[in-house]
This record gives sequence, C-alpha cells and structure tokens, in this order.
Amino acid sequence: MTQQNDSELYDRAVRRVGWMIPALGIAGSIGAAIWKGIGSGFAFLIGAAISYASFRAWLRFADALGPNPKKQKPALYAVRMAALVAGAYVIIKFLGLNIAAAALGLLVSGAAAILELVFELIYAS
Repeated sequence: MTQQNDSELYDRAVRRVGWMIPALGIAGSIGAAIWKGIGSGFAFLIGAAISYASFRAWLRFADALGPNPKKQKPALYAVRMAALVAGAYVIIKFLGLNIAAAALGLLVSGAAAILELVFELIYAS
C-alpha cells in the first residue's frame, strides 16, 4: 500500500467511526430508556457524548503529532476533558441519574472501533 492509500483508508475509517459513535449512543440511550427509564437513557446519552468528545480530542491530538501538525496546545485537551467529565458528573449527581448507564455510554467509542475493525475484516479489499 502506498502512503496515499493508507491516508485514504485512515480517513474513511475515522469517518465511519465518527458516525457510528452517535448512532450507537442514540440506539443505546433509547434501549436504556426502554429498559430502565428515561433517566438511564439520558445518562447513557451523556456518557456517549463524553465518549464522542474524547474520540474527537484524541483525533486532534494525533493530528498534532502527524506529518503536518496543526498548531494546538496539548494541555487544553486535558482541561477540556476534565471540564466535560466534571460537568457530566455534576449533571448526573444533581439529576440523580444512573451512573452505571453513564459508564456504559463511555464505552460507545470502543464499541464503534470494534465495529470498524469487523467492517474492515469483512470488506477489506
């Protein structure tokens, strides 16, 4: 494979994972809401949103390390993620939402990455 093909493969994989995370987050929150109630569905959605934000932050971090780095301050990644997690924690505690559902929502990006691996194994050309 050439470097151009590797870059295209990477871009397509990132795009697929980028839409799989919200799709899994919405599906999971609907499932959690049906199974355990609206609060659990909302908590799962909060966890999935944090998972998506973390995925995007890691992408920006990886792009900053790549061959054409974009000028960004790496310290802001940690501050942003800490603020997002703290905000979600306050929302979950204040509203009394299901912490287990929120924790499961955090796993959505990992599930999307596994689905992408399966997709590549099945449809690799």
